[in-house]
Amino acid sequence: MLLEETAKRIAERIKRQVPDHKSTLPVLAHAVAIVLNVVLIVSLTMLIAWLTGNTGQAALSLIGFAVLRQFSGGMHLKSGAACIAVTTGLFTLVSFLEPGLLYIQLLNLASLLLVIRFAPSRIKDQSRISSVHYPKLRLISCLIVAVNIVIQSPTLAIVFFIQAVSLVHWRGGGSYVPDRQSETPLL
Repeated sequence: MLLEETAKRIAERIKRQVPDHKSTLPVLAHAVAIVLNVVLIVSLTMLIAWLTGNTGQAALSLIGFAVLRQFSGGMHLKSGAACIAVTTGLFTLVSFLEPGLLYIQLLNLASLLLVIRFAPSRIKDQSRISSVHYPKLRLISCLIVAVNIVIQSPTLAIVFFIQAVSLVHWRGGGSYVPDRQSETPLL
């Protein structure tokens, strides 16, 4: 709640400065909350990484996860505070993990299969991208994951897998799972 209240106060200040702007107060508050969320996740993750000496892995995990998420979508947590805590914790943990080559390739394969099946997920009401372009988003997501089959980065293998799992819709509707009879091919 603190994040949302802070975002609302900042949005109110913005609206006072530019009262004729076409954006409504709730839209501004939502945008500010997103920015605060990202800034806090990056800042806290990098601070912890700096303190533990894992800045390279933490930065790679932040970038890899964000890039794949932009094209594949994924689950959102119910609150900004939960998102900050879980994401910061995950990226900090990932910066300490060093799986062997076999596990890296298994994670890459699992991530690729999940992306092929579920990407893009949960972007219908989050994006202005037409569903006509969803197969392109899936293809780009697959290519991003496939790059790590060549690079073999343990950090990217883990964060790509975490992101790929977030695509699966565990309860009820909401994720984009195409109708198999009318589906556009991957390529």
